[in-house]
Amino acid sequence: MSCRWVWAPSATRVAMVTKNDRVEMRRAERGWWRADLSVELSRADYGFSLDGRPPLPDPRSRSQPNGVHGLSRPVDHSVFEWRHPRWQTAPLSSAIIYECHIGTFTRAGTFDAAAEQLGYLRDLGVTYVELMPVSEFAGTRGWGYDGVDLFAPHHSYGGPDGLKRLVDAAHGHGLGVILDVVYNHLGPEGNYLGKFGPYFTDRYRTPWGDAVNLDDRDSDEVRRFFCDNALMWLRDYRVDGLRIDAIQAIFDASAIHFLEQLGAEVDQLEAEVRRNLIVIAESDLNQPRVVAAREAGGYGLDAQWNDDFHHALHTILTGETAGYLADFGSIAQLAKCLTRGFVYDGTYSKSRGRSHGKPVIGLSAHRFVAFMQNHDQVGNRAMGERLGHLVTMEQLKISSALLMTSPFIPMLFQGEEWNASSPFQYFTDHQDSALAEAVRQGRRAEFAHFAADASEVPDPQAAQTFERSRLDWSERERREHREIFEWYRQLIALRRCVPDFENGRLDLDAVSFDEDARWIRINRGESAAVICNFAAAHSIPIAHEATRLRVALASKSGVRLDGGVIELPAVSVAILLPKDGRLSAGALK
Repeated sequence: MSCRWVWAPSATRVAMVTKNDRVEMRRAERGWWRADLSVELSRADYGFSLDGRPPLPDPRSRSQPNGVHGLSRPVDHSVFEWRHPRWQTAPLSSAIIYECHIGTFTRAGTFDAAAEQLGYLRDLGVTYVELMPVSEFAGTRGWGYDGVDLFAPHHSYGGPDGLKRLVDAAHGHGLGVILDVVYNHLGPEGNYLGKFGPYFTDRYRTPWGDAVNLDDRDSDEVRRFFCDNALMWLRDYRVDGLRIDAIQAIFDASAIHFLEQLGAEVDQLEAEVRRNLIVIAESDLNQPRVVAAREAGGYGLDAQWNDDFHHALHTILTGETAGYLADFGSIAQLAKCLTRGFVYDGTYSKSRGRSHGKPVIGLSAHRFVAFMQNHDQVGNRAMGERLGHLVTMEQLKISSALLMTSPFIPMLFQGEEWNASSPFQYFTDHQDSALAEAVRQGRRAEFAHFAADASEVPDPQAAQTFERSRLDWSERERREHREIFEWYRQLIALRRCVPDFENGRLDLDAVSFDEDARWIRINRGESAAVICNFAAAHSIPIAHEATRLRVALASKSGVRLDGGVIELPAVSVAILLPKDGRLSAGALK
């Protein structure tokens, strides 16, 4: 005999329902219900009927083979045969992260198809693959942030076993896997969670509706639900880390914040499974507490995204000033970010109309993930344009050089390394026609000012919007794409070879710049320098030790060291290293 449990504190009667059977459940403590099952019933697809109503999927369903409205399918995690059970990840401090979306990463759009590209990522120099959310969402196309069955890998991607095969294959290639999880809201279609209990509260509001109930009545079980979800991915699927979506929309006034609890439980699991596990937060709070040690009053997470790096550099390259980008645009802000972590660290933000952030003190830059492109910064544009659609090849080379030589942990977005021509647009596959139309009209209204005709804004529900967003892997062999790909490959190899590029020591770096002439010089550590010219050709002063330096990599020919200056062509970047050539164990290819 086995048993099945469900938390439904307000129900007066609960039954477990299969295709052919109905089992009345017994009330247990604190709102839990239990059913004792035969071996046959424990293997059947099932749902839960609350107070005689039609059956709903299990809130903790491990598999939804028939979508968000179908019955749940049990999964026995013990039967999967792992080929690389002793895998250990590389330290996060040496990480290069690659964000990808399973549905558009390959033509097939499955976990198994993604696994076929892992050798390429390994050879590129990537150390972690970050998967956008894979929990079950409505339909077959979506970003994953509308997931509703948080414990079930999406059926169209390959379900539970498909995800395990992908993770196992990644470990075989020496790659760690980070999974994006969403704990601030659930999607609108198939979201039955609130019918089972007080999982949501109207005490707070998120951009997507009611907030998750983490500090109100019965919140202990809600917190347990989300912590158990996190631990499941790390334990049963052996992913190596989690990226928690938009923690600014996770509201909790408890004495122990949910994120602190989650971080502590992950640390405990790490000891139990004897594998290195990491937790990264997406946050626009500019709050060092997120990654500060719990002993010092922090949440104790391993790293957080640093939007300020993206915004500071993006505005310099594009001149865009809409929305939150109005707070950026100067080279001085980029210089501040590179040496102090955040641009907004208690300073006044025009877009917010208030002071924002807190200074980064005593933290390594390895606590921050930097990027020039990601799913948000590309996909939340009206047309889903990548940076390569907005700037020149020369500007792309500058941005990638600054990213790969920054003190932060660099992250790339799928196809960025060859300047993929495909956009990454917002796409959905809602089966509810009224919801689909509301999403379509909402998207057009949001971006109406970007297009002369609102109908030009891509229809999220259209299959073509999804198809346009798929990567075209054959592009890598075309000349214009091969050029930027080779540049990325050299930058990644250089980062691996030069200890000053991976030291994470903000206190060792020094930055000089000229706002009017549009150049910036970053001295990384004791021996490396990166000089970027955003405008016309310039003679840029460098340190008096210039006679000891050589040009290790340059985006254009014509770079020349002359005494105490470097001659840089217009819109170009050069990386300088000592002439003695001392490098770490890696080697430039």
